[in-house]
Amino acid sequence: MESNPTEFEQNLLKDLYSYLKLHGEVDDIMPDAPDIEEKWVAVANSYMPDGIREFQQYPMTSIGWMMYVGMAVAQLWDVDWEKYSQVEDLYLMLRDVRGYDETDEYISQEVLGLDEKKQDELSKLVGNCAARTYNYLLHQNLEPGTAQALQGYLGCLHQMYLMGACVQLHRLGYHMVKV
Repeated sequence: MESNPTEFEQNLLKDLYSYLKLHGEVDDIMPDAPDIEEKWVAVANSYMPDGIREFQQYPMTSIGWMMYVGMAVAQLWDVDWEKYSQVEDLYLMLRDVRGYDETDEYISQEVLGLDEKKQDELSKLVGNCAARTYNYLLHQNLEPGTAQALQGYLGCLHQMYLMGACVQLHRLGYHMVKV
């Protein structure tokens, strides 16, 4: 599911994927889902104004919401990709139902169909991944407001999107094994 990652992204991917694997949320092999990856640029372009606005006060929310979006896109891929692949802006479609602040709840409840207990578990998982990602970003010592800081943030969002998709594909029963 990865397209030309930077070294920063490769290291973050390894960390997040190892964490998720340790918790039984993904398989040993990362899924190959080019349809989901192809939506990344459109999702990122649409998300950036919201994400950047929220980052200063709520960095983990800004980062974590992208994992929910990745899960939702994987769910939509499974449900009816012929239909949803035609949606020009999947992020806005997801966000605009309840607004940015409730994107996580909307995705958990309505898109993924999780009960309250599963929603809480997912919230903790996403929170832990967002905390790991934010910590990783902080340790890069990027100067705020620079192009490098923006690229670092975008790299974090990209990996969270991919990890969300990986987790949801795994939960849907798409298991990757060596042949």
